Amino acid sequence: MLKKWILLNFRKKRQLLSPFSSSIFSKPSVSAAKLSSDEPTISFDSVDQTPADPVPEIIANLRNLGFKKFIDGDDSKNLILRLSEFQVDRIIDCLRVESLDLAVTFFDWLKIHCGFKHSLFASFVIAHVLAAKRSFKELRLVLEQILQEQGSGSAPSLCELLLHSFRGFESNREVWDMLAFVYSRTGMVHDAVFVIAKMKELDLKVSIQTYNSLLYNLRHTDIMWDLYDDIKVSETPRNVYTNSIVIDGLCQQSRLQDAILFLQETAGKEFGPSVVSLNAILSRYCKLGFAEVAKGLFCLMLKYGLHPDAFSYNILIHGLCISGSMEEALEFTNDMGRHGVEPDAITYSILAKGFHLLSQISGAWKVIQKLLIKGSDPDIVTYTVLICGYCQIGNVEEGLKLREVMLSQGFKLNVIAYSVLLSSMCKSGRIDEALGLLYEMEAVGLKPDLVTYSILIRGLCKQDKVHKAIQLYNEMCSKRISPNSFAHGAILLGLCEKEMITEARMYFYSLIMSNCIQDVVLYNIMIDGYVKLGNIGEAVQLYRQLIEKRISPSIVTFNSLIYGFCKNGKVADARRLLDTIKLHGLEPSAVTYTTFMNAYCEEGNIQRLLALLQEMETKAIGPTHVTYTVVIKGLCKQWKLQEAVQLLEDMYVIGVTPDQITYNTIIRSFCKCKDLRKAFQLLNQMWLHNLEPTSATYNILIDGLCVNGDLKNADCLLVSLQEHNISLTKVAYTTIIKAHCAKGDVHKAMTFFCQMVEKGFEISIRDYSSVINRLCKRCLITVAKSFFCMMLSNGFPPDQEICEVMLIAFHQGGDLGSVFELAAVMIKSGLLPDKFLIN
Repeated sequence: MLKKWILLNFRKKRQLLSPFSSSIFSKPSVSAAKLSSDEPTISFDSVDQTPADPVPEIIANLRNLGFKKFIDGDDSKNLILRLSEFQVDRIIDCLRVESLDLAVTFFDWLKIHCGFKHSLFASFVIAHVLAAKRSFKELRLVLEQILQEQGSGSAPSLCELLLHSFRGFESNREVWDMLAFVYSRTGMVHDAVFVIAKMKELDLKVSIQTYNSLLYNLRHTDIMWDLYDDIKVSETPRNVYTNSIVIDGLCQQSRLQDAILFLQETAGKEFGPSVVSLNAILSRYCKLGFAEVAKGLFCLMLKYGLHPDAFSYNILIHGLCISGSMEEALEFTNDMGRHGVEPDAITYSILAKGFHLLSQISGAWKVIQKLLIKGSDPDIVTYTVLICGYCQIGNVEEGLKLREVMLSQGFKLNVIAYSVLLSSMCKSGRIDEALGLLYEMEAVGLKPDLVTYSILIRGLCKQDKVHKAIQLYNEMCSKRISPNSFAHGAILLGLCEKEMITEARMYFYSLIMSNCIQDVVLYNIMIDGYVKLGNIGEAVQLYRQLIEKRISPSIVTFNSLIYGFCKNGKVADARRLLDTIKLHGLEPSAVTYTTFMNAYCEEGNIQRLLALLQEMETKAIGPTHVTYTVVIKGLCKQWKLQEAVQLLEDMYVIGVTPDQITYNTIIRSFCKCKDLRKAFQLLNQMWLHNLEPTSATYNILIDGLCVNGDLKNADCLLVSLQEHNISLTKVAYTTIIKAHCAKGDVHKAMTFFCQMVEKGFEISIRDYSSVINRLCKRCLITVAKSFFCMMLSNGFPPDQEICEVMLIAFHQGGDLGSVFELAAVMIKSGLLPDKFLIN
C-alpha cells in the first residue's frame, strides 16, 4: 500500500526520479558525475596526479603539521582558496580515512571562514563522518542544510547519489535513516516515505524515531495504519511514543471507538497505554461534550496503574466546567492534592472561566456553603478559584475582600492568587496598590516570579511610569530572575507609547548587544513604534536588519510596515509587500486587508475597497468588525447611507458584532445630511443590542442638533444625560455653549459654561476666547465683558488676540472708558495696545 502511495505521489515528478535530470549533477565535481548502475564508483586513487596538483601537498601538511599550524602558515589560506570544488572533495574524502575530526574541521573552516559552498558529495562524506562519530545533532544540521537547498521532491536524486557513491561507507545506514528523519521533520513527507522504501529495498533498518516522526505527520490520514503495519512487520522495537501517536491520530480523526479498542489491545504489553495516550482520548471526549465518558476513562487510567498528571486533571476539569458541573470540577481539583498533583495556574484559570462562563461567580459561594454543610472547610484551592473568578470579571474589590477573609482564617495566599490580583489591579489603574501587594508577598516569604514582575512592569509602562518599570526590571534581574521577551516587550511598548523612541531604540540595541533578542516579537514592537510616529524609513531599516540576522518576520511585521506605507500615502509600495509576505510562506490576514481597505477609503476608491472585501471572502479570510467599519465609512463618504445601514444589519446576521465606532460612523453621516430621526433610531438600536453608546456618540448627536439649529432638543439631551449620570466630555459642553453664543442666548451659554467649570474640566484661555469672540460678533459687549472679568478672576491672564477683540468691540460701541481700562490691563500684562490708544 505504501509503495503504491509513493508511486502516485511521485508520478507527477518523473523528471525528479531520474538522477540525470537534476541540476546537482551538472557541477564539475565528483558529485556532478553521471551516475548509473553501469558505472563503477569513482575512486580518487584512479585520478591522474600532476606535479601542479596541490592536493597531495595540502593533505601531507595537514597530516604532519596539524590543522592550526597549517592554516596559520603564510601561503596556506591563499593556496586553499584557489582550490576547485573537485579538489576540495578529494581532500575531504582522503581526510575522513585518516582523521574524522580533521575532516570535519576542514569542512567547517571552509564553510564558515571562507564562505565556500560545498558539493553534495563533500556534504555527504561529512555526514558519514559525523554518523561514525555518533554526532547525530551535527549530522542532522548538515542534512537539514542539504534539504533546504535541494527542496521537496529531491529524495530520488539524493538516494541515487547515496546508493552509487557511498554504499560501502561505514555508518551508511545511519545517514540513510537520518535523511528520512530530516525529510519527515521538515514536512517533506513524500520524500521521507521514498527514502524509507529505498532503505527497505537495501535491507537497511529504519529506526523507531524515524518511523515515529513520519507516523506523526501521517496521523491525520488512513496511511497511518499502513505505516504502523510496516513497523510491526519490520519488527522494529516500538516505544511509548509510537502507540501515543496512533491514538492521537485516531482522536484527531474522531475515531474514538477505534482509539479505545487500540488502547485495550496494547494494554499489558511492553509499551502499553501511557498517560499521554489517555490524555489525548480524554481531551477529545471533553471537546465533544462527553464529560461523563471522560470521567470513566479517567478511572480507567487508575485501573491500568497510570498516575494522572496535572494535564490529565486539567482536561477533565475543563470538560466538567464546560458541561456546567462546577461542583464536580472543584471536587476533582481537591482530588489533585490527595494524589500528589498540585493545581497550577491553568487549573485555576479553567475553574475561574467556568464560573464566569456560567455567570456563577456568586453561585460559587453556594458551592462553598455545600462544603460547609458537609463539614468541610473551604481550602486554598476554593479561595484561589474565587479570587481568579472575581478578578476575571473585573471585580477586583471582591477579590481583595476574599484575600482579607483568607488572611483572617490563617490561610496564606499563593503566588497565583497574588499574580491574579496584581494583574486585575494593574488593569484598573491601581498600580501603586499593586506595588504594595508585591512587597506584601515578599514580607510573607513568597518569592515573586517572572510572571509577577512582568505584570507589574507592563502595568507601570501603561501608566507612563517607564522609569519605575525599569527600576523594577533591574530589581528583578538583581534577584537572578531572567527576563523574557514579555518583560522586555513591556518596557519597549511603554517607551514607544510615550513616544520616547530614542530611549526605546537605545534599550532595543542594548538587548541586541546582550543577545536577548531571539525572535521577531521585539522587532515588531520597534517597527510599530516607528510606524506610528510616521518614520517609515527607520521601520524599513529594522526590517532589513532582522532579515540579515535570519529572524523570520511574522505577519504582524508586515502589517505594521503596510500600515506605515499606507499612512504615508505610499499604497503602491505597500502592495509590493504582499509578494514578500508570500515569499516568507505567510498569508495576508484580516488586518492586512483592512489596512489596505482603509487606505482606499481615504482615497475615495470605493470600487477597489469592495473588491478587496470580495477577495477576502474568496480566500475564506473572515472580515472583522473593524473591516466592516472601514467599508461602512467608505459607503458613508459616498453618501450611500442605506447601503451602509444594510451592511450594519448584515453584520449581525453573519455573527460579527459592530462596535461603537461602527455606529458612530453612520450616525455622524446621518447628522451631516440632517436626518436626525435616523441618527436617533441608530442610537436606540445600540441600546437594543446592549451596546453602550460612548461619549463620542453623544457628542456627535449634540453637534448634529446644534448645527441643525435644534438647540431645544440639544439642551434636553444634555440635561437628560446629566440626570442619568452618563459620562460626558468637555466637547459636549463647548459645542452647546458655542451654539447658544451664536444664537445670542447668553443666559444658556453662561449656564452651560458654569456647569463645565463645576464638572472639573480643564478650562483654557481658548475656551474663554471662543465664547468672547462669538459674543462680540453678536454685539453682546456687556456679556462679553462679564466673561472677560470671569476669566481674569479665575487666574487666566489675557492674551493679545482676546484683548484686541474686546478693544475693537468697546471702541465700536463708544465705550472709551472701558478701552482705556483694558489698555491699562494689557500694559500691566506686558501686551502692546498702541494702535488702539492712537485712535
